[in-house]
Amino acid sequence: MTMNAFEKQPYQGTPMWVPPSAPAAADSRAAGMHVVPASDQNSAGAVLTDLSPVIRSGSRNPPLGGLLKRVMDLVIAVTALVAASPVMIIVAMLIRLTAGSPAVFSHSRVGFGGKSFNCYKFRSMVANAEEVLKEHLEANPEAAVEWEETHKLRDDPRVTFLGHMLRKSSLDELPQLFNIIRGDMSCVGPRPIVKDELKRYGDHVGEYLQTRPGLTGLWQVTGRSSSDYPSRVALDSQYVRNWSPWLDIVILFRTVFAVMRFDRAA
Repeated sequence: MTMNAFEKQPYQGTPMWVPPSAPAAADSRAAGMHVVPASDQNSAGAVLTDLSPVIRSGSRNPPLGGLLKRVMDLVIAVTALVAASPVMIIVAMLIRLTAGSPAVFSHSRVGFGGKSFNCYKFRSMVANAEEVLKEHLEANPEAAVEWEETHKLRDDPRVTFLGHMLRKSSLDELPQLFNIIRGDMSCVGPRPIVKDELKRYGDHVGEYLQTRPGLTGLWQVTGRSSSDYPSRVALDSQYVRNWSPWLDIVILFRTVFAVMRFDRAA
């Protein structure tokens, strides 16, 4: 599989982050996605650059861990990619056979210093995922509350049968090895988030922007599926404040066991 094989999910317009009227840490309100028509993309770009001073100045210093962490990332990611290539090819073929194309999609995430990047994953949802989500939330008030609080659904109607298997085993995240090699992500780091979620980090947004998002992290090895949003923010902040090469190594080893326990890898 090569980078040319990656295909992006079609969408209309450009997602933009709209700051809340008042800052609040771990805000429990819904993180809505506002879509700007293609004709207004220039103005949308202006809004995205007018974020907090923390975001605008976030890239002045090198990412957390510097050269040492980067070298560790490259060695681990390249080794893992070579070892996982046969599995990735099989997964891509299964997705195409059962759900059509694309097998891999990309979605915009916030990286180091507030810079956006395309985060790659194996497609685990139906093609019209946004439409299915909207209809499901309108018909199920409890699901709407769950989505507002955690930005996740335990019973997600968008996810295919194969997608459930990929998520439970974390195989859907294997394409992010390419993100690590490109320098968008790290092997270990905070959970990759969309721009809408930045406001929910409150005072901790600066810590998130100090490092590259991770393929795994404290949020995974401590049971991410059972964590509420404030807990996820706290775990990301704790990782940044206590980072060391040994912490990364411990998290990587614990990730292997977390993935083997499907209830921790969902």
